[in-house]
Amino acid sequence: MRVKIAHSLAFFTFFFTAHGDDTNKTSQVDESLPYLPHGPLVQCCFLPLEFLDCDPLIDNKGNKTAKEDTGLGCVKFGGYRYEDVEKANTTCTVLPDIECFGNRSFVRGGFPCIKYSGNYFATTLIYSILLGFLGMDRFCLSHTGTGVGKLLTLGGVGIWWIVDIVLLVTNGLLPEDGSNWNRYV
Repeated sequence: MRVKIAHSLAFFTFFFTAHGDDTNKTSQVDESLPYLPHGPLVQCCFLPLEFLDCDPLIDNKGNKTAKEDTGLGCVKFGGYRYEDVEKANTTCTVLPDIECFGNRSFVRGGFPCIKYSGNYFATTLIYSILLGFLGMDRFCLSHTGTGVGKLLTLGGVGIWWIVDIVLLVTNGLLPEDGSNWNRYV
């Protein structure tokens, strides 16, 4: 009985000295100890995204060599279908008050290379139907050169206007910067 009480007192003494009231301290795990799979700590690289602070994706602007050298970032952003969207790696760091085992900063993959720049499909389609003969849909998507051409020819005498409506509906006409359509929330 005395041995159990002594072990309990030793545990509580250890617990309160290691986890004192000082909230500014971040607890560090001794890396020299082996990882215990049945222990209380999870490996840091297995934590869900809610416990991580991940860097934004790097835009390699079509440079595959830069992506291969660093192992991080996207070659291209966007894509209409799931198969067309590139997946990339980025560096993640565990949030300060989360305890885990292993390196607190690591590379995690599987982030979709998608960016949004303020283009809404419904708005662009309405512009194309109502003001497409003036090139408003092309200006809205930052296709300035073809927008001016469409404006000067009054929508290619109506033919270009109809073609752009069909291209928008079939997702053949996308924003110039390769971003995806914003969703209405």
